[in-house]
Amino acid sequence: MERVAALASERAVVVFTASNCTMGSVVISLLSGLGVNAAVHELDRDPRGQEMEQELARRLGGGGAPAVPAVFVGGNLVGGTNRVMALHIAGELVPLLRSAGALWL
Repeated sequence: MERVAALASERAVVVFTASNCTMGSVVISLLSGLGVNAAVHELDRDPRGQEMEQELARRLGGGGAPAVPAVFVGGNLVGGTNRVMALHIAGELVPLLRSAGALWL
């Protein structure tokens, strides 16, 4: 879906979530704590949100896993909460954010 691709590349870091998504809040807090000013799209508040959520679920591999939060860095899908946290724990998230221009230090 073109809308997901367009929104995903509007800023260095883009998070698709829902307004009541606890894990989305966790990911957004982590990114903010690192100094990232991510664009956040709450799909439950977007008229085309259900379509976008289906596209994100497809991109994340389906299989019943939640489609949100979905994090894009540099226009590329990184994944959901588990993937973002795994990158952070491994020390790979900050370098990824730097290379996308989301962090300067």
